Amino acid sequence: MLAQIPIIKDIVLVGCGHAHVAVLRKFGMQPIPGVRLSVIARDVETPYSGMLSGLIAGQYRFDDMHIDVRRLAKFAGARLYHLPATGIDPIAQEIAVADRPPIPFDIASIDIGCTPDLSMIAGAAEQALVVKPIGALIARWRALEKHVAASSKLIRFGVIGDGAAAVELAFALRQRFPTAHASVALFGANADILARLGGGARVRVHRLLANRGILVHSNHRAIAIERGRVYFENRPPADLDEVLVATSAVGSAWLAQSGLAVNARGFLRVDEHLQSISHPHVFAAGDIAAIEHHTREKSGVIAVRAGPTLAENLRRAVMDRSLKKFRPQRTWLSLISTTDGYAVGARGRLSFEGAWAWRLKDHIDRRFMRRFSNLGQMAGAAPVVIAGLADEASQAVLAQAAMRCGGCAAKVGGSVLQSVLARLQPEPVETEIGLAQRDDAAAFTVPAGKILVQSVDQFRAFIDDPHLFGRIVAHHCLGDLYAMGAAPHSALALATVPFAPAAKMEADLFAMLDGANSVLRQAGACLIGGHSAEGPELGLGFSVNGLAERHRLLRKSGLRPGDALILTRPIGTGVLFAAEMRLRARARWIDDCLDQMTTPAAPAAACLIGHGATGCTDVTGFGLAGHLLEMAQASYVDVRLDLAAVPILDGALELAGQGLTSSLQADNRHAATRMSASASCAAAPQFELLFDPQTAGGLLAGVVAEDAHACVAKLHRAGHPQAAIIGIVTSHTAGAAHLQCHGF
Repeated sequence: MLAQIPIIKDIVLVGCGHAHVAVLRKFGMQPIPGVRLSVIARDVETPYSGMLSGLIAGQYRFDDMHIDVRRLAKFAGARLYHLPATGIDPIAQEIAVADRPPIPFDIASIDIGCTPDLSMIAGAAEQALVVKPIGALIARWRALEKHVAASSKLIRFGVIGDGAAAVELAFALRQRFPTAHASVALFGANADILARLGGGARVRVHRLLANRGILVHSNHRAIAIERGRVYFENRPPADLDEVLVATSAVGSAWLAQSGLAVNARGFLRVDEHLQSISHPHVFAAGDIAAIEHHTREKSGVIAVRAGPTLAENLRRAVMDRSLKKFRPQRTWLSLISTTDGYAVGARGRLSFEGAWAWRLKDHIDRRFMRRFSNLGQMAGAAPVVIAGLADEASQAVLAQAAMRCGGCAAKVGGSVLQSVLARLQPEPVETEIGLAQRDDAAAFTVPAGKILVQSVDQFRAFIDDPHLFGRIVAHHCLGDLYAMGAAPHSALALATVPFAPAAKMEADLFAMLDGANSVLRQAGACLIGGHSAEGPELGLGFSVNGLAERHRLLRKSGLRPGDALILTRPIGTGVLFAAEMRLRARARWIDDCLDQMTTPAAPAAACLIGHGATGCTDVTGFGLAGHLLEMAQASYVDVRLDLAAVPILDGALELAGQGLTSSLQADNRHAATRMSASASCAAAPQFELLFDPQTAGGLLAGVVAEDAHACVAKLHRAGHPQAAIIGIVTSHTAGAAHLQCHGF
């Protein structure tokens, strides 16, 4: 029996539309051993379009209508790349992304939605709110909402479009702003709105629009938008303060340039199996797909219905089995919400309306969202047997995996390693012996008058994106150098990669080292060698070297009574990633955390040194309390911590209040024996976060009190907006150092 099944095939999902969220859910419930699922997503909180108008009207909250892609990917065991795709090479089988190596695939699926066709409306991109992508619309809508609410004059809204999305937006604007505050008009290019809806339903919608004071202008084809005015073809212009555009859409430009078969509007041409008609190892669904011989309007209903078939066909394709046909329905239930608890419904020639119709729509929408929010309660089905991967190359890899050796025989193969090293950029600093020489060890000369500062750290991957993981590890390891006032010079890597076919091992190792190397180069350091080995999971570490001037060398032992304690970034990484493992962290919390972890510490270190830091350390595994007590012990001082002033990452406090902790929390909690805190302090969730282990945490330094506020202000300007004074050094001590906690 295999101790670990190697990755043999890669399925990469590009985009996270309504069909792909179903794929992730299906694979989470029934994974395929040996098959790795990855998702490349521009947004990690993907909106459900059916609830957009309700959000605009104030019926729904942001979280009500967004699927947490990070949580869903974690449930599916999928790698998540939070960045947009910029291209696909169906021959080389790679997805291009910005500022990093391409992502290889064996099978790819595309569900990126569509792009508004603004080619016929000059100025629309600059002067209007465009409905798609919905994520961008919501961000701009929040700013507009505040502006309109604060205005004392009548705001004239115009919605350009005559489909269901445009009509619902008009209703939403009317519901959100009273008649005395705003006027709403709908401008359609065709002879009537909702042309694909039955005549009875259109009559009902027209009546409801009129009842709510929404003017409808048919045969008004917009051709240009300027500030405060919209121009139409063969019609007088309209003076409008704010314009929303919900017109027809096209496919993304990079798809048309990919070599994949697309139609005249740039949509991917797929057959009844949702498989590209030009490249069978590429699939597509949702608005971006055009199914041959089944012409249908773009609809979320079809995208949702395609999800299970797409999931099944991806499963069958990777196992070389016959595919299942998908036939989109000709008619479906349409529900147009007036966003005030009322809706019009239609199916074929049948139409109806009422409050009950809105309750039906609300029930359907919320039921869809619940499928992706209660993931922790799902019991996964038994995984598909590995025997399904029956091709000769896959079976050869499985046979090799059963007999992997230890010791030096567990090193990554020479051909893989040489290929990776050849792709990494050469060192930016001078070395006697480095990567280029391929010698047994690296060598460099330490300049006269400099002190060599060294540190080492290593840990296993806690995120699935190897490039991002490499960046975080490099930032984390460099933190020790910055904390001592040293300038990074060079690094030796310690990398672990799971066994897989050589091309997959090379891709993972290169992505991880390329991410780390980008950080090292930015810091002025070079990667001069290291060691790589096979292991059960991705892991990375560095032995880092820095150079410091003796008189500028910082130590933990430099604190003096009267010093102010400054922390450069918020705490909470441990509890956030502990919650993510349990599917209980929101995507935006993790994103904010990752942004903090990948913020260079060099400007902060320079600022602290420039303001005469007396002692410094970086806050990592022992938590804020543990590292602060280390400084106090080394300096023979007592310190007083203002708990309320400690900056905390979004979501960490809420999770700590729920009792969630990192696995290292219990060991770190022993630091509390040298702390005193009031009952209110000890009971606060913030108190527990003092023991939360940090990865790539901030710098903690003592600065003369008179300079502390100026130092913090400069840190804010240098990219550390949450830097704060969190306490003071109170007095010298002859015995064990002590930490007093107050503020609650």
